[in-house]
Amino acid sequence: MMNRIQKKSLAQEVAEALQYSIERGAFAINEKLPTEPELMQKFNVGRSTIREAIKYLAQSGFVKVQQGLGTFVISSNSNSALDDKIERADFADIFEVRQLIELKTVEKAASNRSPAQLDKMKKQLAKRQKYAQSGDTLNCIQADVDFHILVAESCGNAILDQLYKTMSVHVIKFFSNMYKDTSTFIESQDIHERLLKAIEDKDVPSATRIATKIIGKL
Repeated sequence: MMNRIQKKSLAQEVAEALQYSIERGAFAINEKLPTEPELMQKFNVGRSTIREAIKYLAQSGFVKVQQGLGTFVISSNSNSALDDKIERADFADIFEVRQLIELKTVEKAASNRSPAQLDKMKKQLAKRQKYAQSGDTLNCIQADVDFHILVAESCGNAILDQLYKTMSVHVIKFFSNMYKDTSTFIESQDIHERLLKAIEDKDVPSATRIATKIIGKL
């Protein structure tokens, strides 16, 4: 059976163009990328496309977004070798690895999260709820994964954080095929709120227990 060819989104095309420039040395390490308006003009696309492209580059390990300062190049090499292996793997294997990483990041986040990180998680979870209630499936999936990425970022372990982001790129693809409406996300909003509360309270046992339940519902 021939594999179905997946059409690339506009954001993916922009991300790949920027990635190529970074790999070719057009941007040095720690150099700031052009602003959103500049990139919008360069690629003749909207703001949402640029933001999605930057998010893809960040998850692939090329750039880091610093709030209020801009987007900076942090590597000229991606996680391509790992990405290729994940791309060819069964989702059962991807899901198992994600489960293990998820539980560890939640455990550490409940101990290490900062007030600023907690505030970001709260805002992201509210965004997840908004998209779920409006029936916007694709944005709801992205908001859900972004919430868990913020949890990973607050765990205090840069390697765990990057591994989770690498896995999440592939999880988004799977969820986009798996979920055709937001009913599952509406049903699971409450348990995500409880996870956030446990992280806020720095209640490691409760956070880990709730995360296990969330994973079991996927």
